[in-house]
Amino acid sequence: MPRLTITLTPERHRALKETAFRTNKSIRSLIDESLDAYGVKTLGKAASLVARARERARLSEAAAVRLAKRETRAHRKR
Repeated sequence: MPRLTITLTPERHRALKETAFRTNKSIRSLIDESLDAYGVKTLGKAASLVARARERARLSEAAAVRLAKRETRAHRKR
């Protein structure tokens, strides 16, 4: 498994350690969960997700793009 080094402020590092302790999880699992919640995916996984959603919605590519743009604009106006 690849490794990654990141630089955190002391406050962020302490908060991460406290949260890991409080939730009985590892820092690694907290970061993994956060990336999942943020929607970080490989291009292949994202494409697969879009394809499945499009198939279930029975939308053409053009209709799916129109819907995505409309929903994105609505979300940004909040």
